[in-house]
Amino acid sequence: MKLKDKVAIVTGSGRGIGRAIALELAREGAKVVVTSRHTEECDEVCSVIASDGGESLCVQCDVSKKEDVDRLVQETLEKFGRIDILVSNAGVVQQSPITETSEEDWDFVLDINLKGMFLACKAVAPIMMEQKSGKIVSIASIAGEIGFPNTAAYCASKGGIVNLTRELALEMAPYNVNVNAVAPGVIETSMTEGMLSEEESRKGLLMQIPMGRVGKPEEIAKAVAFLTSDDASYITGETLTVDGGWVAQ
Repeated sequence: MKLKDKVAIVTGSGRGIGRAIALELAREGAKVVVTSRHTEECDEVCSVIASDGGESLCVQCDVSKKEDVDRLVQETLEKFGRIDILVSNAGVVQQSPITETSEEDWDFVLDINLKGMFLACKAVAPIMMEQKSGKIVSIASIAGEIGFPNTAAYCASKGGIVNLTRELALEMAPYNVNVNAVAPGVIETSMTEGMLSEEESRKGLLMQIPMGRVGKPEEIAKAVAFLTSDDASYITGETLTVDGGWVAQ
């Protein structure tokens, strides 16, 4: 197990990609702090981890609120005594033309996707710096590399994650802390369910993917597990794109 006895926080891990990441890190031996705005989602993931013989902690958390993030870090330290891994995964999307995107919608997406990453990284950075070790992986998107119509706030937030990853990598490198991101393409989750359930929409998406299929949450989880392991000890400031070849075209 590549992450034996490591302590990992995974934000937004009650479902979808975050859930898959939490389960994968637990399978690799990590003690996982499962977080969501919805406690019942956390409880379900923790139950699965426990049934597989792993150890976890459920913490309700809205990553856009500093007090929630600070409490998350404090509860993690009280339970496990250290933080080795942060996976900043919590994210939302709002779809509308920019002319119809309200300030409230913009703030909602940026607060969770980008501010949430900032708050989480800011909270764990001093701990990892003192330890002289740590791994931070944030979940970006190919929408942070290329544009998609009617998703201005989402594209802006994911582009921000990509560049904030580079900046943090420079700050944290002297402390032996690796900071990277993973940029998923189209993945089968509740976020993409609407697009994938409509035949013409699904067909149009598949035409953009050279591998001819959408991805699975577990495939993103494997990429995250790699970046949080010692196998990636000399990789920092990078965004690993996992998209079936979409942006390679």
